[in-house]
Amino acid sequence: MVWRTRPSLFYTGIRLCSSSTTQHGLLLPAPAAKGSPLAVLPTKSLIYSVLFTSVISSPLLKPALGLLKYVIDSKSSVIHPSKNPAMRYFLRKTIYNHFCAGENEIEVRRSVEKMKALGFKGVILGYARESVANMDDAKHLPASSNAKQEVWDRAVDEWKDGNLRTLKMIGQGDYMNVKFTGAGPAAVEALIRGDQMPPPRIQEAIEEICAATAAQGSRLWIDAEQQVFQSAIDNWTIDLMRQFNRRGHVVVFNTIQAYLKSSAENVSRHLKLAQAEGWTLGIKLVRGAYIAHDYRSRIHDNKAATDSNYNHIVQSLLTRQFPTDASASPHMFPDVCLFVATHNAESVRKAYSLSRYRMHNKLPTIPVELGQLQGMADEVSCELLAQKFASDVTAGQSWGQSAEPGVFKCLAWGSLEECLHFLLRRAIENQSAMERTRHTAVALRKEAWRRIAW
Repeated sequence: MVWRTRPSLFYTGIRLCSSSTTQHGLLLPAPAAKGSPLAVLPTKSLIYSVLFTSVISSPLLKPALGLLKYVIDSKSSVIHPSKNPAMRYFLRKTIYNHFCAGENEIEVRRSVEKMKALGFKGVILGYARESVANMDDAKHLPASSNAKQEVWDRAVDEWKDGNLRTLKMIGQGDYMNVKFTGAGPAAVEALIRGDQMPPPRIQEAIEEICAATAAQGSRLWIDAEQQVFQSAIDNWTIDLMRQFNRRGHVVVFNTIQAYLKSSAENVSRHLKLAQAEGWTLGIKLVRGAYIAHDYRSRIHDNKAATDSNYNHIVQSLLTRQFPTDASASPHMFPDVCLFVATHNAESVRKAYSLSRYRMHNKLPTIPVELGQLQGMADEVSCELLAQKFASDVTAGQSWGQSAEPGVFKCLAWGSLEECLHFLLRRAIENQSAMERTRHTAVALRKEAWRRIAW
């Protein structure tokens, strides 16, 4: 049963965001809805969420991740899921189905439809295949030879076809998640060298992908990766935005990692280029997910500094200011669209509340959308849905038709092995954040008990 058949599940006990402001006129984070926003979750999803968050927020997390890594990396026919049907079935029905969208187009389309039926404005869909470079070996990759070229070209073609296939699984207004390293060794080498432009075959492939995305009315973001790659990724993506983000239409977003000390300055650099050259800037802001594989000195010293930087960048963009130059005139600000991609409840509430406040008071701002990963931070996502539903009802608007910030879920698809490697890396990189999900586990357990009592 979804909320459309029982709107009272959402509306009872829900109130709009508080309109109290700070001394600077900024809206404070809205309190969580008093009702039960998690009521929107199907019972099966709720049960798995209770199970996984209970493990994630407990001392069992590290041994659980170690066990999963052992299973994935094992060459034993008794353990590895590709060789043991029982192990494959277990992982497919538990971890995979909860966190991933499917292995083929039929399964993925079904997952996308379920998310939209829950009330999400749309989805972000990405193919789970990726490359992670070892920082010590990255500078010693062999140059491509004629014998390798055919294999490398085939990898690029498979990457292009995979992205075009992914694009067909989503609809107008949805996003596709693209990783340049997914194009294989040719991309990895060019990125490590810091080439200003992709190799010709990759350039042709990404332009074809962007053109197809624009024609469909969808959007894509180029994912952030390790710092050994990121400088070139920024340059390649900026060039794509120059080409496709024109006349107020945004097709391409670049990803900025706020845990980097240089991220605020990097956002300002993007803004200045967009302003000077007349194209629209798309920014997806994340905290960062490669701390175990990156130069630690380039990352903020602690979580508090990263959180502060993340919120500062969001506030600057929503108030049409340069993060490193608050004196710049908002009227000289370029066209920008922002996607707030985070599981941090405080950052989400601040972004959502500030955006609504500025829109409702007709203050200069930019379009913003928000999203979290499938199977994670459901209490954050559902709280946003509940507040948006209540706001739309109060304003007499149809769900999904208002100018309120849109709420999305990010889905990964691919084979069981590809997705398990993707999920394991995500879990390891975000381990410290995952250990702080006790409030999520508590909220989910309360919702489970509410259903039992009901």
